[in-house]
Amino acid sequence: MAIRIIDFDKVYARSFYDLNIEWLKTFFYVEPFDEEVLSKPNTYIINKGGFIFFAMKNDKIVGTVALMPTDTDGILELTKMSVLPEERGQKIGQLLLQHCIDFGKAQNLKALLLYSNTKLENAIYLYRKYGFKELELEANSPYKRSDIKMLLEL
Repeated sequence: MAIRIIDFDKVYARSFYDLNIEWLKTFFYVEPFDEEVLSKPNTYIINKGGFIFFAMKNDKIVGTVALMPTDTDGILELTKMSVLPEERGQKIGQLLLQHCIDFGKAQNLKALLLYSNTKLENAIYLYRKYGFKELELEANSPYKRSDIKMLLEL
């Protein structure tokens, strides 16, 4: 059962919302800003120059990730990565991450930036495995739940 990575299409906007809300409820909590961004991916991500990708297995969306513009030209934020609970452990997150890295290189980006939480040990391990380096987390981090900031130079 091959996994295909596909670009955002508004017909999958509900999957983007559902996958991320489930992930947030499982590991953290849903902030009002999360609800707003996830329910309007065109407004907050696509129309601002960002990208959303989906992992598809047997014509079913099983995972998603987004790349959002930052204040620094050539650096996109890797965010909103989530995989269906029953599909976790099958390296779908790695496929999504590798797709973002390959995409970033193809777009001649300088780097990918991410914010995460060290309680997500598997995710942090994966980011380090792919070459992300830890940066100092600014005091006014954009996410209340983040306690680690990482960068991958492309």
